[in-house]
Order: sequence, then structure tokens, then C-alpha cells
Amino acid sequence: MKKSFIAASLALGLFGASCLGPNKAFNSVHDWNMKVSENRWVNEAVFLGMNIIPVYGVCLFADYIVLNSIEWWTGENPVK
Repeated sequence: MKKSFIAASLALGLFGASCLGPNKAFNSVHDWNMKVSENRWVNEAVFLGMNIIPVYGVCLFADYIVLNSIEWWTGENPVK
């Protein structure tokens, strides 16, 4: 199990290393969260809720693996 995890991590690092991009989907979710309310406690509650229900994690994973890869190969980001 440990060896397969290390191998998968290395493969992911090698194949995804040059796909670092602007992370537009993640930034869109983050910007939306900052504008939910003028009250910082409400924004914090929404932030924590979106981490418990892994919205931020899913968006970041999709950006890293899918969307930034598409942008790297095509030159256009699918999230505008």
C-alpha cells in the first residue's frame, strides 16, 4: 500500500508538474465566498462549511488535474 501510494504520488508529480496555472475555478469559488456577506463571521462559517463539504478541495483538484491541463494543452482555460 505504501509503495503504491509513493508511486502514484511520483507519477502525479511528474505528469502534473507543468500544468500549474491560474486556478480560475478555485479562485471563483474563493471570490464568491468573500462576497457572501459583509460580516466576516458569516464568511468564515461559509468557508468552514465549504471545507467540511469538500468544495474547495474538489475545485482545487479539478483545477490542478483537469482544467489547468486543458489550458496547458489547448492554450485556453475552459473557465472564463
